[in-house]
Amino acid sequence: MRELVVLGTASQVPTRHRNHNGYLLRFDDEVILFDPGEGTQRQLLLAGLPVTPIKRICITHFHGDHSLGLPGILQRISLDRVPHPVAVHYPAGGQEFYDRLRHATSYWDNADILPSPVGAGFLTETSAGHLTALPLKHSIEAYGYRLTEPDTRRMLPELLTAHGISGPAIGELQRTGHLGPVTLDQVSAARPGQSMAFIMDTGLCDNVYTLAQGVDLLVIESTFLAEDAAMAAQVGHLTAGQAAAVARESQARHLVLTHFSQRYPDPSRFLEEARKEFDGPITVAEDLMRVPFPARR
Repeated sequence: MRELVVLGTASQVPTRHRNHNGYLLRFDDEVILFDPGEGTQRQLLLAGLPVTPIKRICITHFHGDHSLGLPGILQRISLDRVPHPVAVHYPAGGQEFYDRLRHATSYWDNADILPSPVGAGFLTETSAGHLTALPLKHSIEAYGYRLTEPDTRRMLPELLTAHGISGPAIGELQRTGHLGPVTLDQVSAARPGQSMAFIMDTGLCDNVYTLAQGVDLLVIESTFLAEDAAMAAQVGHLTAGQAAAVARESQARHLVLTHFSQRYPDPSRFLEEARKEFDGPITVAEDLMRVPFPARR
């Protein structure tokens, strides 16, 4: 199962129809919770999702709409006796905020939570591939994340049969790259890995494009519309048109717009603005929406 479950889409304050931020990425066995704002625990319940599968939590920055749900999530992980370690990635400069949120109230803390501060050049290996982070342009220290699955090869049964290879010999060929005169390339085809970028509060900067380059799924903030571009630049945010232009210039495959200001009651305006810049698939995120990964290239 590869999908993004949208738990909340509001910026700064929730609305009647939009909860604070929260995004659960399900990438096979790797389950990552991004930016749990207030109410994330309840949104998981409404989405029919437990906390148990969560392997790691990624915080882009320590503004409340992106992190105030962390205490509840960590306490729920403890209450539900999640059996595996859960890593928490967050900007290293926000250590004091993490420490406060980690122990915000009294509870029976029996979870194995692994703090993992993020700095420039951060990279860690996951069951899904490389998780990297790069600094963004915001009013406080903020990072965007990218998950990149390594390329692999897909075995072709008809070519294996033609070379008389079957059973355990296939595994040996995959491990060593050759079996006698037969090489792995002769009986397999390239299988490109998939990728996803998660870019929240930021103004335009080089790292936005680096994170988004060629991804299958680009989840990016579009707090404002073009009519308020000056305000967006002043407070370190993007417009829907800017986010869509990033998708176009970076050759992203599927664009997911989120983190909407409450000043715009009509979400269709974000799609209209973004469509002028990007002709690929666009999703204007709604709470509890599920966005599947695009099919492999």
